[in-house]
Amino acid sequence: MLPEILAASFLQCVVYTAFILNAPRNDWNNLAIVCIVLFALPFAIALALLGFRRQRNTFSIAIFVTFVCFNVAVAGLSGLRIPVSYSALLTACLIAMVAMTIANLRLHRSLEDRVALLDFPKAEEVAARLAGHVAVISDKTTDIGAFDRLLIDTRTHHNPEWSAFLTKAYMVGIDVTPWFNFLELREGRVDVDTFDVSHLAYTPSQIYYSKAKRALDLFSVVLTAPITIPLGLALWLYIRLLDGGPAIFVQTRRGYGGRSFNMLKFRTMYRGQQGGATQTNDERIITGCAFLRRLRLDELPQLINIWRGEMSLVGPRPVAEYVAQESETAEKKFIHRTMVLPGITGWAQVNSGYAGNTHEEIHKLSYDLYYIKHLSFDLDLLIIFSTVSTVLFGRGAR
Repeated sequence: MLPEILAASFLQCVVYTAFILNAPRNDWNNLAIVCIVLFALPFAIALALLGFRRQRNTFSIAIFVTFVCFNVAVAGLSGLRIPVSYSALLTACLIAMVAMTIANLRLHRSLEDRVALLDFPKAEEVAARLAGHVAVISDKTTDIGAFDRLLIDTRTHHNPEWSAFLTKAYMVGIDVTPWFNFLELREGRVDVDTFDVSHLAYTPSQIYYSKAKRALDLFSVVLTAPITIPLGLALWLYIRLLDGGPAIFVQTRRGYGGRSFNMLKFRTMYRGQQGGATQTNDERIITGCAFLRRLRLDELPQLINIWRGEMSLVGPRPVAEYVAQESETAEKKFIHRTMVLPGITGWAQVNSGYAGNTHEEIHKLSYDLYYIKHLSFDLDLLIIFSTVSTVLFGRGAR
């Protein structure tokens, strides 16, 4: 974390000094005191983040800890009667939030590098799936101080023979994790064959976020309305001029709780050409609309579905009724993806892309179930950032 800490410390001091020099002030003693506090603050934030290193919500934890530490620092400076520039401190706080979020991400990634696996019959196979150098420990006297995480097989190692070794690991602060849970987090998807609804044990933060998600969706629709409404009207007019009406395509999709709803999209194919999976360079697509599909602008009318409460901004992508029926016949657990509102974008979309057959739909199910299991603000934020990247590079668009 040291590069980000030092970058935040120096940048904050430079920015704060620039604000002060730009104002008619010459209280250099106060400037020096504030700069010392700002320089030390990222180190204090980093120490606090180390205490939350076992938390998965890396974005929100880093932002929250930085915000709290900054407020404590400002309160301390105010208590000492030191005049400060609040606009400069706000700018410095934003710099620290970005730097410490990156530092926290790097910290969590490093904790996944120093991993050891206790030996059991499938240890070599699991080590190969982890796609990296993973030490396999078979000797109970092995020094484990060089590792941050110890992977175990619950059936093999939860017994008196290994209890003393695992207790030692807990005592020195090493995370002890079942290998299949770690593999799930590393790959970002669940094993559909072994998945069960009983695996869904939401934490309080997940419960609170699931309740707040609807309000955030509505806020997003209202916030982007000044851009999306004029853009939507322009696209509607463009399609009407090129191929007449209707410009909106309505399709029955499988929604929350298995209920059907009418999902809205801009019609991007010539009239009479709807139906069937879209192919690469499909000649049925209206001139210019391939670009709209690449940027996902044909999905804009789904903001109306969000407003109605039929969809969310982020969630499993709703599939057509015939696709849902075929997939449920092939895999009974496909119905579990309807336990949350479907979304305009989702974890499966940014990781697996377009599904052209039932086998690919089942593959995407592993990502959808992972999303449902690990629902969080941080995961939604990651999906939105990944979606922007996907749109810009056109991955998965047809």
